[in-house]
Amino acid sequence: MIRLQKLLAGAGLGSRRLVEDWIRAGRITVNGRTATLGDRAGPGDRVCLDGRALELAEPGAPAREVLLYYKPLGEVTTRSDPEHRPTVFERLPAPAAGRWINVGRLDVNTSGILLLTTDGELAHRLMHPSSEVPREYLVRLRGRPGPEVLARVLKGVTLEDGPARFDAVSPAEGEGDGPDLSHSTYKVVLHEGRNREVRRLWSAAGFEVSRLLRIRYGPIGLPRDLKPGQSRLLGPDRVAELAAAAGQKVTGPGGAGEGPSGRAEASPRAPGRGPRRPGPSK
Repeated sequence: MIRLQKLLAGAGLGSRRLVEDWIRAGRITVNGRTATLGDRAGPGDRVCLDGRALELAEPGAPAREVLLYYKPLGEVTTRSDPEHRPTVFERLPAPAAGRWINVGRLDVNTSGILLLTTDGELAHRLMHPSSEVPREYLVRLRGRPGPEVLARVLKGVTLEDGPARFDAVSPAEGEGDGPDLSHSTYKVVLHEGRNREVRRLWSAAGFEVSRLLRIRYGPIGLPRDLKPGQSRLLGPDRVAELAAAAGQKVTGPGGAGEGPSGRAEASPRAPGRGPRRPGPSK
């Protein structure tokens, strides 16, 4: 018997936060009784969402999957968008079981690595601040910050939602003190996922971000041969490595899609966009 949000997240039905929202809204019942936060259940209980029974466990169910997606500019990290903009979910291959849960978000003007998984518990741990999973970005700035600015963003600045700082800042490879002083490129690392935190942190230091690319999430880096709009399933070893970085115990195979060479293979889904899903009525 485990907490409902952990049970449903582990079954790939949604993130812990989403399940908690369902419980607060009275949409979850356990054996015919409306659930409350703190309730527990097991695979033998009848758990329903809006009156529909949920599959909590299935013998021989496929192992959890983790998908690496190279998010291009212009896509939003949501299943539907009121402005009818393209979403990351329109390009993704279907998982073997459950549904894809995005590990955090990238805003519409940010590209790079976005992880998705069928394991809601893993998604929760990867996103939770207490796990301190590092994220690395390649940042192009307008102008060139001096040593005092770099020291400031490393020491910390105060944003509207609290203090923030980079764990590391370094010039990107090939970025020297050339004649062009209008732009500069840095690699930055932080272990939080607050909304637009990288942009806001640089803005507080007096610099505007003109381009932002996430190149690493925990131990998983953005492959050089992956193009924007393409996805790749992680092999079991990489999934286990990711789970370990988030402090999750590994009790079995971590995922699927690893080729005989031991490297994750590209998804068979063509990089072209599938049909647009209609957005909600305004």
